Amino acid sequence: MLAVFILAKIAMRYWLMKSEPDEVSIDDALAAPDQTVAWTGVRNYQARNFMRDVMQIGDGVLFYHSSCPQPGIAGLAEVASTPYPDETQFDPHSPYYDPKATRESPRWMLVDVRAVRKTRLVPLAEMRAAPALEGMQVLQKGSRLSITPVTKCEWNYILKRML
Repeated sequence: MLAVFILAKIAMRYWLMKSEPDEVSIDDALAAPDQTVAWTGVRNYQARNFMRDVMQIGDGVLFYHSSCPQPGIAGLAEVASTPYPDETQFDPHSPYYDPKATRESPRWMLVDVRAVRKTRLVPLAEMRAAPALEGMQVLQKGSRLSITPVTKCEWNYILKRML
């Protein structure tokens, strides 16, 4: 039983992480030092909790461009750090400033994400048309989270058939 718990604890997970390309695109991430960017500005508690409590270094990431003319998966990445406080919460000049956050008790966490490669853009419409992805959280009506879990089956389907 302990072996099953340990395996579950270290099993790789998969995520879809949305970024507005005018803030950070897959090209920006690939051009960054070590191809790594801090995933700043997340201000939803559930998305924060995914980063803070569940993500592990090495987890797979579908790098998704959102709030743009053609939203969709633009690349592959991986979680590259353990969680740490998002510095933008402390900066009064940042659009992500949170006056209730303190260094002693930060409210917002982030992880670093390392770009692996740019892919062809897989548009949202193409994802919606794939029956194998009908349960994917990002495709559910009303889904607005910037970070959502992706099942291993969804991950494998996207890698094999869409990228």
